[in-house]
This record gives sequence, structure tokens and C-alpha cells, in this order.
Amino acid sequence: MKAFVARIMADWKLVVLPALLKLGFWGVGAVALLDSSTIPVPMDAILALYVWNDKGHFWLYCLLASLGSAIGGLLPYGLGRAGGELFLLKRVNRDRFEAMRTRFERQEFLAMMIPSMLPPPTPWKAFVFAAGVFEMRVPAFLLSVFVGRMVRWLILSALVLKLGPGAVDLVAHHALPLVGGAMLLAVVGFGWWWWKRRRAGIFARQKFHGF
Repeated sequence: MKAFVARIMADWKLVVLPALLKLGFWGVGAVALLDSSTIPVPMDAILALYVWNDKGHFWLYCLLASLGSAIGGLLPYGLGRAGGELFLLKRVNRDRFEAMRTRFERQEFLAMMIPSMLPPPTPWKAFVFAAGVFEMRVPAFLLSVFVGRMVRWLILSALVLKLGPGAVDLVAHHALPLVGGAMLLAVVGFGWWWWKRRRAGIFARQKFHGF
């Protein structure tokens, strides 16, 4: 079995991946789809190389890679939706599970967009699986992944255009601070949103009772 898997991976790296990348924009989108659905690849490095060699079309590479990543994410999302609840309930009790569901539903867009923005070692597929388990709406899922990936790769492209392909190493070396900073921003942003929503609800109730 291990030999079979190793052979498949070797064929992927030596045959399939180079063939897809010859397709240019569409190939980058196809590779991003496979990366997010099944076979992991160094997507940042691949995108950086294409952006550097075709600077005028950097936005198109980012667009198609983001689209491919969002569509490919539907596979782990579907697995989570199909049987992920039982998987999680074997590891947490029902009260904990329902608390996780409530938190996810309150901030589902940010819960997928923020991880989609972040580079490795962010466990992106775990968030995708959770989105399926907690039945995030498919359009919202696709949009949040697309927006997060687009932001991530536009920033990477800007760094590549300024610093060259070595910008990928810069991002990798600062991955943990980026993860921490983004999580802090997410908490602050959600806190502000929750406060505004609560304040609006209080104001509406006061206006109703005053009327």
C-alpha cells in the first residue's frame, strides 16, 4: 500500500503537476483545487513563481487560484457534513458540541475567511471540516474561502513584485506571528461586531417600548 501511494505521489509530482502548470492561469486554478481537496502542494511557491514571471497578470493568477481553492474545499467540507458530527461527538460531549456549533454559527464567515488568509502551518482543512459539520451554508463557505485566499495571495503577490520569489520564505518565517496577529484582529473585530449588534438590539427594544 505504501509503495502504491509513493508511486501515485511520484507520478503527481513528475507528470501531472508539470502538465497542469503548462496550462497557465487555468493550470494554477486546477492545482489550487487539488491542493485544497486532496493532494497538498506548495501553492504559495507555485503562485509566486508565476507572478514573478508574468507580473502584469498577477491578479488573474490570484483570482483563479482563489476560485480553485474554494471549489476544492467542498470535498473536505462535504465529508464533514456527511459524517463529521459523529466523528466529533466521539471526542467531545453533546454540550461541548452544541457550544462549538453556536460559536461557529455566530461568526461563520470570519471562522472560514481568517484561516483561508493564513499561510501554513494553519490547519486549514480542519476548519473546512468544521464548516461542514456545523452546516455552514455553501454560498457563504465558498465566498469566505474565496475572499480569504484572494487577500492572502494578493498580499503575497505584492511582496513578490517588490522583493522577488524569496518573499515566500519571508512569509513562511513569519507565519506564527501572522497567525497570532490575525487571530487577535479576528477577536477584536468580532467583539466590535457583537457590541454593535447588542447595542442596536437594546436601542430597538427601547424605541419599541417607548412607542
